[in-house]
Amino acid sequence: MKGVIFNLLEEVVEEEYGPDTWDGLLQGAGLDGAYSALGTYPDEELFRLIGAASSVTGQEPDEIVRWFGRQSLPKLARRYPEFLAPHRTTRAFLLTLNEVIHPEVRKLLPGAEVPTFAFDASQEDILAIDYRSSRRLCALAEGFIQGAATCYGEEVSIAQSECMKRGDERCLLLCCFAEQA
Repeated sequence: MKGVIFNLLEEVVEEEYGPDTWDGLLQGAGLDGAYSALGTYPDEELFRLIGAASSVTGQEPDEIVRWFGRQSLPKLARRYPEFLAPHRTTRAFLLTLNEVIHPEVRKLLPGAEVPTFAFDASQEDILAIDYRSSRRLCALAEGFIQGAATCYGEEVSIAQSECMKRGDERCLLLCCFAEQA
């Protein structure tokens, strides 16, 4: 996993809970926390940090990962406005993941392993997203979608009818978007 993910996690944890909390998570996970944005680190290190956070908060790991995604996407939007600015809606933005965003991520972060997405946009009120990744971080995808919706002034409801964690071959996220009230 690329170090930029660890850097984002550190940033959102410190912003919301303070640097001592980040240090506590590192200690609880048995990690030193020296992450270079361009470096590549074992996926297990992220899972250990999430596990440490789960132990401290009592929250399920997937809820922590969703929170991380929600908090991180606005930060990514500020760092890389060229990805979100051309679009008016979350749906339009998401439909660019495979053709625009992930190729750019691979250019910016050589060796980055990104999930694959397939979309069914045939229904006007539902965007079906087929998510596949060996990491099984569908909760992170959900959090990123929620964070993107916030950036666009929208609300999103996400139902997951299939999940690799339940033995399915993919995760299927059914997303409905509406303007914030």
